[in-house]
Amino acid sequence: MSVICRHHHHHHHLFLFISLFILPSCLFSQQPPSVALLQFKKSLTKSDPLYNWKDDGSNPCDPNNVWVGIICSNGMISTINLSSMDLEGQPDVGAFESIDGLKAISIQNNSLSGPMPQINRLRFIKAFYADSNWFSGVIPSDFFQTLGSLKKLWLQHNNFSGQIPVSIGELPNLKELHLEYNDFTGNIPEFPEADVMTTLDLSNNKLQGEIPKSLMKFDAKVFENNADLCGPKLSKDCKPPSKRPDELDPPTESKSSVKWIVMIVVVALLILIILARANQIEEDNRPLGKGGIDEAVVNIPTVTKKSTNPSTSKSYNNSANNNNSSSSSSSTSSSTNVITKKDNKDSSSRKGGAQAGGVKSVGDLVMVNEERGVFGLQDLMKAAAEVLGNGGLGSAYKAMLGNEVSVVVKRVREMNQMTKEVFDAEMKKLANLKHQNILTPLAYHFRKEEKLLVSEYVPRGSLLYLLHGDRGISHAELTWPNRLKIIKGVARGMGFLHKEFASYPLPHGNLKSSNVLIGSDYEPLLSDYAFYPLLNNTPTVQCMFAFKSPEAILNQKVSQKSDVYCMGIIILEVVTGKYPSQYFNNQKGGTDVVQWVKSALGENREKELIDPEISSSASEESVSEMVKLLHIGSACTDSEPDERIDMKEAIERIQEVSV
Repeated sequence: MSVICRHHHHHHHLFLFISLFILPSCLFSQQPPSVALLQFKKSLTKSDPLYNWKDDGSNPCDPNNVWVGIICSNGMISTINLSSMDLEGQPDVGAFESIDGLKAISIQNNSLSGPMPQINRLRFIKAFYADSNWFSGVIPSDFFQTLGSLKKLWLQHNNFSGQIPVSIGELPNLKELHLEYNDFTGNIPEFPEADVMTTLDLSNNKLQGEIPKSLMKFDAKVFENNADLCGPKLSKDCKPPSKRPDELDPPTESKSSVKWIVMIVVVALLILIILARANQIEEDNRPLGKGGIDEAVVNIPTVTKKSTNPSTSKSYNNSANNNNSSSSSSSTSSSTNVITKKDNKDSSSRKGGAQAGGVKSVGDLVMVNEERGVFGLQDLMKAAAEVLGNGGLGSAYKAMLGNEVSVVVKRVREMNQMTKEVFDAEMKKLANLKHQNILTPLAYHFRKEEKLLVSEYVPRGSLLYLLHGDRGISHAELTWPNRLKIIKGVARGMGFLHKEFASYPLPHGNLKSSNVLIGSDYEPLLSDYAFYPLLNNTPTVQCMFAFKSPEAILNQKVSQKSDVYCMGIIILEVVTGKYPSQYFNNQKGGTDVVQWVKSALGENREKELIDPEISSSASEESVSEMVKLLHIGSACTDSEPDERIDMKEAIERIQEVSV
């Protein structure tokens, strides 16, 4: 009674107490999003890239200091993108439960571990990307029951085991499911809502049994490398052969004998294969030339797409997404040669005889442009070579040919499983391009497991190098007139590509300053363009810079507007002279030129943005023209594709800018 006597409005307090159990937590939770983010950070053992996630009362969506990896819409966190940040630990994803409006989370390509992250507490999450980590263990069967809004689930390249949860198959809105390269076992669950699903990959697991009829619309490669799967899709009968009574229960000793016999046979086969390979190398009998193109390429390990080794898969994802990694020439003689005389000599015989009509064999170099002379694989093998770099799409080498012509040989990391005819057609399209701002290929080499592209070497180097690396005469000559000339040239080149490849989702796809080469007259040449059809549906496609656009990060969707975003980054980079943080996979370093410029323009601080090297001696009229470019760059990098200007308007506005 004493408690009641002290509270005159005890009935109201009782109502409030009961309400706490009835109302959803979101209606009374006043916890700021920063608390949840800091709780997540605390769960990590390595979180250096999250350098501005601080308990200092700051707002993660503050336009002047947006927290790393946070994407906001109307002042609220909509996406958390922590991809490729080298994070470690067991992430407390469940902490994000209190962040209203959160729709997508990406923690892909890190070194995170532990059991399945607790996204089942995030009832309204629509997309979760956790591929290429070290997550492991069995996922409870009912784990996904609360996630009715989930549309995209990427868990590939981890170490999950046990059966695929039945509740995954019951998700009503699931469109994309990636579970490849794990250790899932047992039968594939039914997917009653499979009609909604557009993307599925269950390959490279240990699944067994019959493929559900609801999944028959997907290609056989979706299920490959699951030895015990069966069904019409795999042309494999699911009914086991009937056994004689005396075979039903063989004695234990007999079973053991069979195992030993199988092991001996496998070992014997491996020895034969190794001996055969050694004989091939001896027959080849060609020493590697010091600094030759073979030696330069030989140290890059060939990545097998269907690898079932988790460590191999992890290594690939890390290297594939590291655009700033370096490569050096190697003398590792134990590696397999990428290009050898034997490939050229024997390629026709392996294909069943020489090709008719004098067409060059698969192992040869196909010339598509003879302006710099005619050369073959033998010339590349003999050439002095140096490593230029190892980026997301592949490795590049400079080779000095005997006629004193220098070329760049690019080995593309991974391409679609296309036929030679399809690849030939794409290369001829590129070779037929004629434009002053487009670098066309000179030759190419095709094998199923190897594709090389050869183009002319441009001595002055890339725009990235001239802006941020070179401090010599070439950098000093990056005056306002030359910078404007470069931007206008890039715009013309992009306009040409968008006309020639109008049907492509990404006519360029990988536009960034490292892929803009600068000629002797400061006329830019675009390279690494139109690769999207060759890389689509491979992990390498994620390395294209268009996939750094907000729509790609948020929804894994790209369009021609993504090319506009990339061009906008270059415009802001050239005018401000700043190194964009967008070029870093972990976003640590550089300047977020998009957010910085947007904030300054909104506060009429445009002149503070311009590189002092071009503004200090410029006239007021020239500075006004520079400001125009900043506004164009900002319009090109709008976070909403629908609000972003299109390529045609961007080009028209750029061409109106004068010195």
